[in-house]
Amino acid sequence: MLSEAAGIPLAVFTTPANIRDERPLTDMLDALPAVKRPNGHRRYKPDEVMADRGYGFPWTIAAVLRRRIASLIPQRGSEHGSGLGVRRYVIGRTMAWMARFRRIDHCRERTGEHWQAFNELACCMICAERLDKHNVAVAA
Repeated sequence: MLSEAAGIPLAVFTTPANIRDERPLTDMLDALPAVKRPNGHRRYKPDEVMADRGYGFPWTIAAVLRRRIASLIPQRGSEHGSGLGVRRYVIGRTMAWMARFRRIDHCRERTGEHWQAFNELACCMICAERLDKHNVAVAA
C-alpha cells in the first residue's frame, strides 16, 4: 500500500503471500493517478518515497530514482541509530484503519481479484471518512 503524508491510501496492490514486499512497489508508483493541482500541470509522481529497510534493496532504490523520485529508503543492513522522532511512518496508521474492516482482516476470498476489490473498497471508505471529517463536498 502507498499512502500520502497524512495516511490517505493512494494505491493498494494485493499479492500472493510468497511475494516479497518490495516487488510491487514500482507497479504501485506507476499506477498512481494524476493529481489536479490548483495551478499548473497535473502531477503524476510524488516528490519522495519513504519506506523501511525491508524495501532497501539496491534495485528497489534504483527503480525509485529512475522515476525521478527522491528515495528516503535506507539500505538493508545499514546502521539503525536511534532515529526516534526523525521520520514517522504513517503507513502504520493507514494499516490500522484498514484493519477496522472485518471482511479484509483475514483473507477468505477464493480469488485474488475479489481480495483486491475489497481492499480498494476499504481504501475508498477511508478516503470518504477523511473527506467527511474535513467537511469537503463530494460530488456523487
